[in-house]
Amino acid sequence: MTPGPVAEHPSAADRRVAAQQLGREPRGLLAVGHRCECGLPDVVVTSPKLPDGSPFPTLFYLTCPRLASAVSTLEAEGVMAEMQQRLAADEELSRQYRGAHESYLRRREAIARVEEVEGISAGGMPDRVKCLHVLVAHALAEGPGVNPFGDEALAMIRDRGVRRADPCVDVAEAST
Repeated sequence: MTPGPVAEHPSAADRRVAAQQLGREPRGLLAVGHRCECGLPDVVVTSPKLPDGSPFPTLFYLTCPRLASAVSTLEAEGVMAEMQQRLAADEELSRQYRGAHESYLRRREAIARVEEVEGISAGGMPDRVKCLHVLVAHALAEGPGVNPFGDEALAMIRDRGVRRADPCVDVAEAST
């Protein structure tokens, strides 16, 4: 099985937008992993080793503050606990989630092998549902059908009408 879609190299404008979205300069930014309906980055691909040499297992990083807030709301509502219960009880779901973990590892390994995080993906995969932000970012970057919990969370968010075509940040401000 080959890694998922090729990410897009970030432009200077993408870097400024990501910084505005995060409220800080993004660390180890390699690519734009996904764009929102408005055209701005909402997921970035981060280097497995940060510029200071620190290992960083979170390959796909959610940057859109609107989407991050919606994911935080799901977490606060106990969605992860329910997902964790289903993961423990559903063999097929567990198999799919392990596949998401393996996909994540393959994508990161294709960028760089970092011994300190070898075999460790993110978001609790493959045995726990620990960070829905990572799972949503993974689902957006890789596309539907790769991360079952990321796909589910995105469906919940879509049902609530959170994702919109208007930008989450002031594009004019990010362009200066």
